[in-house]
Amino acid sequence: MTRADWLVLLLAIALLPVLYTKYWGAGGPADRARIAANGQAPLEIPLSRNQQLHIHGPLGDSVLEVKDGRARFLSSPCPGQQCVHSGWLARAGDLAACLPNGITLSLQGARPRFDSINF
Repeated sequence: MTRADWLVLLLAIALLPVLYTKYWGAGGPADRARIAANGQAPLEIPLSRNQQLHIHGPLGDSVLEVKDGRARFLSSPCPGQQCVHSGWLARAGDLAACLPNGITLSLQGARPRFDSINF
C-alpha cells in the first residue's frame, strides 16, 4: 500500500465516530406517537398529555400508556409480550410492535434516529 492509501484508510477510520454520532446516534426528543392497528386508520396523539389507550386488535385489546412525554405498551394479549418488555419509548424514531395483535407504536419528532425503518 502506498502512503496515500494509508492516509485514506486512516481518514476513513477517524471519520467513523463522527458519522456514527451524526446518523446512527440517539434521535431527538419525540413530541407525538403514531399508533397503527390492522384495519384501522393510523392515530397520532401528543406525548404532552398523560393518557391510557385501549387499541383493539385481532387477539383483543392492547393497552398503551402515555406519560411524561414517553409511551409504552402497558399490556397486550399476545403470548410473547415482547411489546410490553420493550419498555418506555421517548426518542423520535423509537418503535415497539405487537405483531401477533397487529399494533405498532412509533414515536415521531423533528429529528428521528436513522435506521432501516425510517430510511
